[in-house]
Amino acid sequence: MSSASNGHPTLVFIHGSGDDAHIWDALIACLPQYTAIALDLPGHGTRTDEPGPATMTVGDYAASVRNELARRDLNHVCLVGHSLGSAIVLRLAVDAPEVVSRLVLVGAGARLRVLPTLLAEAASDPAAAKAKLVELAYAPTHVADARAMIEQAPPPTPGILYRDLAACDKFDMMAELAQITQPVLILTGEEDRLTPPKYGSFLAEQISSAHLVLIPDAGHYAQIEAPVACAEAISTWLG
Repeated sequence: MSSASNGHPTLVFIHGSGDDAHIWDALIACLPQYTAIALDLPGHGTRTDEPGPATMTVGDYAASVRNELARRDLNHVCLVGHSLGSAIVLRLAVDAPEVVSRLVLVGAGARLRVLPTLLAEAASDPAAAKAKLVELAYAPTHVADARAMIEQAPPPTPGILYRDLAACDKFDMMAELAQITQPVLILTGEEDRLTPPKYGSFLAEQISSAHLVLIPDAGHYAQIEAPVACAEAISTWLG
């Protein structure tokens, strides 16, 4: 079945490391004119009881998303990915172009290397690692929001944050970006310390169909820190 609704493609949202589908709530609320579906990756959110294997690559996660889209009979969707989710979206754009009509990348990079100390802590103390990750992910001016998110977060599912970050650390599509022909919107927070603006600029330079928008007063969680600005950029781009 085609996923277009009211002339618009269905938006399918893929979250990042250690998060779940609720990471998109604020942005989806700002896009009422679109059919929006936010998925949980294996081991996250509503799927903590089906964690999957102990080790997964970005390609494995992409295959999981592709299976879920097939289960829902969805194709030609606009995939929206954040961080690890953006890597999954890039992978699917190359591996399953018939499924992906457009891409929106939030906090993205062609590579997503992780600090070795953070990766080690994700294995030994995932709650502490998640707290550090969230603090880095928000713009410095939004430190109170970061602390609130940390306090409200459910206990991490054992092994999942490490698996996510390890998948990010091994991700590298620098040599494959030219294969992406679908329209691409890149949203990068101007204060993003995890995937800084130069990452978005590189993607925009390497993907001929890409459009880059810098989001002011936002860090790596641009969709939470500036949902209205992100929604306006998406709506304008979808036209």
